[in-house]
Amino acid sequence: MQQKSVHWFPGHMQKAMRQIEEKLKLIDIVIEIVDSRAPHSSKNKFLEKLTKNKKRIIVMSKKDLVDPNLLKKWEEKYKNESYYPVPCDLNNNQDVNAILKAIQVVGKDKIDRDIRRGMKPQPIRVMVIGIPNVGKSTLINRLSKRGSASTANTPGHTRAQQWIRVDKTLELLDTPGILPPHYDSQKEAINLALIGSMKLETISVSDLVSELLIILRKNHLDKLVERYELEKTETDFDILEGIAKRRGLLLTQGQYDIEKAEILLLKEFKEGLIVKTIVDELC
Repeated sequence: MQQKSVHWFPGHMQKAMRQIEEKLKLIDIVIEIVDSRAPHSSKNKFLEKLTKNKKRIIVMSKKDLVDPNLLKKWEEKYKNESYYPVPCDLNNNQDVNAILKAIQVVGKDKIDRDIRRGMKPQPIRVMVIGIPNVGKSTLINRLSKRGSASTANTPGHTRAQQWIRVDKTLELLDTPGILPPHYDSQKEAINLALIGSMKLETISVSDLVSELLIILRKNHLDKLVERYELEKTETDFDILEGIAKRRGLLLTQGQYDIEKAEILLLKEFKEGLIVKTIVDELC
């Protein structure tokens, strides 16, 4: 498949980017949430540039969908890049508490500075950023223990910034999910589509499946064969026909529905049912 730039930047995202830049002067810490299944592709490089002078925590969400040994390597990478990395499952109370602890550790200098100035320590102000569908609103709701930020499993759901007071020590600023204006690498866009953070209609299903099967053939062919009890794997068509056969996906008697097999494969990969892996290459 030809590598080309992918553009996907609705007007509300441009507005949100400007608002984020304006609010940064009020912020003590930036939390960027990335998806553990694509910890590089799910980072917004434009937001990274905007926030480079702030203290940064990187929350690696959906760790339950990834092999912990693979994720550990990415955790070390981000430590070396001056982030405070926190792998997490946002449905796990211990992991959410680990994020609260990280905020206190990273924000300690700010609290100490207030005390040295003879001031009552002010709440740590945290901006939560990330691309769509990585778990920003879910994280804020878990930290604040209430339904403060609306959630939906749809890219581009949150549209407005809002301040949320967690307690007397912490305030959060929720922001809309923002994709970069363009991706110079088609592979990054493909990776985002595979994990559900880019709308599928921007890339054809066939292209997605082709890229996914490259990943699975290279690193996880045994898991693919086991999941669908495949007999032949010489070509992509062999695999898709085998999936359709095992799942009873028929067009007519004796003819298998390859398109439904493609959709099923993408869905089950995204849900971690085939293999718990990372689609990004560690560099």
